[in-house]
Amino acid sequence: MTPRATYRLQLHRDFGFADAEALVPYLDALGISHIYASPITMAAPGSMHGYDVADPTRISAELGGEAGFRSLVAALRARNMGIVIDIVPNHMGVAGGNNPWWNDVLRNGRNSRHASFFDIDWREKLLLPILGAPLDTVLAEGQIGVVEEGGEPVLRVYDSHRVPIRPEDHAAARVGASLRELLDRQHYRFGWWRQANDDLNWRRFFTINDLAGLRIEDSEVFEAAHALYFRLWGEGLIDGLRIDHVDGLTDPAGYCRQLRARIDSIPRPADAPQGSAWIVIEKILAPGEPLAGDWGVDGTSGYDFMADVGALLHDPAGEAPLTRLWESISGESGSFEDAELRARQEMLSWSFEGQLRACVEGFLALAKTAPETQGLTGGMLRRAIERALWVFPVYRTYGTGKAAPAADASVRDAVRRGAARFTPPGEAEVLERLLGWLAGEGPGDLARASEAVRRFQQLSAPVAAKSVEDTAFYRYGRLLSSNEVGSDPARFAMAPSAFADAMAERASSFPHAMLTTATHDHKRGEDVRARQAVLSELPEEWGARVSVWDEASGGAQSGIAGADRYMLYQTLYGAWPSDLAPDDRAGCAAFAARVNGWQEKALREAKLRSSWEAPDAAYEALCREWIRTLLDPSRSAGFLSDLTRFVRHMMAPARANALVQAALRCMLPGVPDLYQGAELDDLSLVDPDNRRPVDYALRRAVLASPQHAACGDRKLRIIAQLLDLRRRHPELFATGDFVRLEAEGERAAHLFAFARTHEGVTLTGAVALHCARETGGGTALVPAAAWWSNTHLVTRAGERLAAAELFWDAPVFVSVES
Repeated sequence: MTPRATYRLQLHRDFGFADAEALVPYLDALGISHIYASPITMAAPGSMHGYDVADPTRISAELGGEAGFRSLVAALRARNMGIVIDIVPNHMGVAGGNNPWWNDVLRNGRNSRHASFFDIDWREKLLLPILGAPLDTVLAEGQIGVVEEGGEPVLRVYDSHRVPIRPEDHAAARVGASLRELLDRQHYRFGWWRQANDDLNWRRFFTINDLAGLRIEDSEVFEAAHALYFRLWGEGLIDGLRIDHVDGLTDPAGYCRQLRARIDSIPRPADAPQGSAWIVIEKILAPGEPLAGDWGVDGTSGYDFMADVGALLHDPAGEAPLTRLWESISGESGSFEDAELRARQEMLSWSFEGQLRACVEGFLALAKTAPETQGLTGGMLRRAIERALWVFPVYRTYGTGKAAPAADASVRDAVRRGAARFTPPGEAEVLERLLGWLAGEGPGDLARASEAVRRFQQLSAPVAAKSVEDTAFYRYGRLLSSNEVGSDPARFAMAPSAFADAMAERASSFPHAMLTTATHDHKRGEDVRARQAVLSELPEEWGARVSVWDEASGGAQSGIAGADRYMLYQTLYGAWPSDLAPDDRAGCAAFAARVNGWQEKALREAKLRSSWEAPDAAYEALCREWIRTLLDPSRSAGFLSDLTRFVRHMMAPARANALVQAALRCMLPGVPDLYQGAELDDLSLVDPDNRRPVDYALRRAVLASPQHAACGDRKLRIIAQLLDLRRRHPELFATGDFVRLEAEGERAAHLFAFARTHEGVTLTGAVALHCARETGGGTALVPAAAWWSNTHLVTRAGERLAAAELFWDAPVFVSVES
């Protein structure tokens, strides 16, 4: 049941099941075995991603409904292909009145059969923070009223929300009862959206008020939320699942084990592919953090691989000079740890007050149940929890309040060391009590311990995500190819030996995990990062160009912060369209619009000079105009000419990096995933730019051409060739071992090679690394043969292969022999 290779499709109303079905012949020809689809269930109307699931029991009508899905599956099965679907067990979309479960809670309160589905503190009415101003102001403006919909009266809030009314109040609502009195009688209370961070009394996804957390640990909720998926599996329509944001759940390990046991217990039709379901999880792993081997999953959805292969492309020699360059231009610290610490402190204070308060209350109630901890105060516990979260090295731990896995011990040790410098005098014991409870070893009532630990672990994960990915990544810009989902910018590069060790561990522990280098959540396309990685090899040359550009454009006098300017220069270089001429006014304007979209999001996510909550219109306008000026051929011809010359100058090593990245994804242990459209240049930026429509007609033409490269570089060709190898030798790639091969000679450090063997069939793979100094400015993807002289690869059989012959035409070598 394990896919051979997957292809990620972002489904929405403008690209549904019928559009996916039309691609099946192309995907088959490319070498794909399974479509990997974004969520297929009913989402908020017009959703462009599907993660705001409104009804998990039905397939989305906007995508084509169940009939459209069945037609797609039939087309796949006719070619011996299949489909893997993305599911969202952590949260649901609750905006706009489209969620029947949430509506039932609003209508019936804690007596609703769905009240236990959501993580709600019913000590007070459920807060709905959907108002643009305090309630009295909104009422005075006439923005709330009663309308009839679906045979019952509902509250209309602005034009976008329909909120149910208690059944016992329907008659009063129809006869025009006092609106204020009507609101006071409901099971919920309306609030200004700014109240949510501090006053929300239900768990949400990260800081998004439109997404309510599900209590999937409840068996009734589990069965209801998964009923559709179990039926699709039992009918032989799906072959696997990707689990979204598993760390948001109360007990990720327990959930995964339950899911594995439940789905594998369901019989399949005889004519459907047999075997266990393929299950991968969206999980951010810190460098060196292992994935537990007893969860019953096939591995992660590949962020860890994306981080590792990206770090492999970085030349460690570039770390010091690029750090100095960042410090000199930005005036900021060269340490990512400094940026992360500040972001964690601010996000915890600004965005998670409600959850933090509930967490403190949970531990305080626990402390009162044991004589030795009854003296702890809420203030003491709050300080300990805050400081632990400031330095937490991973997304979360996995204790239950009664016990904890052994792997958590190193995390607690890191917290103990990291928090020591922030702990108030005399309160180290409080931190120790907290860590003891996380370990399942603290005193007190076990039920309260489980609840307190749950609250902490469901707080640490969103604090990490919002602080690191959605804040610090937009503040710290030493080298933007390091700032990717799953990556740690503090780890600048990864030595080939360490990379090989990670791949060997993958082959041993999770040989069927997903391998990806581009996702719907990436900050930059895989080929943007491949370009930017070259800067680590030529930091002095890059620094010189930046100085020229900044001086010529008057950057220092522009009023734009140095950090923002420097990250923009990296973005312009990394994302510049390969075929865009510097005098193409329309093309430059279109590119400027894309860059401005990225810039606005970057500024607001950074929360330093603008934000989503309070956009600084003047500063954002200044940045927009500067970008338009830089990318206007009539105003910045010199800059644009120099930028395009530099992009061309770096094109050969950048393309080499792109090919190396794609080839490793297709050859190493795991299941390679290809993000929609990334078989050609992926020069996208953060969403929504990375979800733009894909030109499949072009890709079909490139694949059908005899040389494949007629309409682009060699990327699609090498992907197709390697996926064809996977088709012809499935067991070799699915279960073959992995060993690193030795290189000898002067350029051995620039050659990374490995072998995979299964039942007498051996794959030998090699890639060229960090060759920019020899290829920069030229068109050859690899250095001339003379550069590789006296450098050899030693195969598994002991044969010595000359690197000059391996890399005579491309930075990738592959051979399969029996």
